[in-house]
Amino acid sequence: MQQRYHLQWASPRSATASVLALILSMPLAWAGDEASDLAMPQAVSDTPFANEREAVIWRREELKDIESLVRQLRFDLINNQDIEAATPRLLELQERASAQRLLPAFIEGTHGSGSEARASIWEEWDQFTDGFTDLEDKIANLIEVAEQQDPRDTARALSEVGASCKSCHRAYRYD
Repeated sequence: MQQRYHLQWASPRSATASVLALILSMPLAWAGDEASDLAMPQAVSDTPFANEREAVIWRREELKDIESLVRQLRFDLINNQDIEAATPRLLELQERASAQRLLPAFIEGTHGSGSEARASIWEEWDQFTDGFTDLEDKIANLIEVAEQQDPRDTARALSEVGASCKSCHRAYRYD
């Protein structure tokens, strides 16, 4: 006979959830001009990196770390249904997966040897940056939904984050 288990969130709505709401509602005044943040870096001098190789290695490792972070969130939010444990990771994901942070590492033409990036990134820059905008929106939605402490909706929102990542990978990354 199959048993059904009703899982409860590990803690009631807490101050942590309120902090998340506050952070999400604050304007990104420190972000600067969004249009320039999404501009294609033409040369290393347009970025914080010392050379193209450093940018390629950083972005490859950073994207792998973000993928690992999403897996950890799946464990916290879906398996354990624990928003308290997930809160620091949600905030970290929101920060680390932003276009403003990642796009400078995509210096025009940094594909080929040592890179998993396709040349189409720079040919379709606007579509590529739209993928980051979509990802940021999906992460913001995940945080909002997780606050509501509904496991089914949270699982769906986390899946949408993963789908956003995958759609970009299919189009712009060699496997």
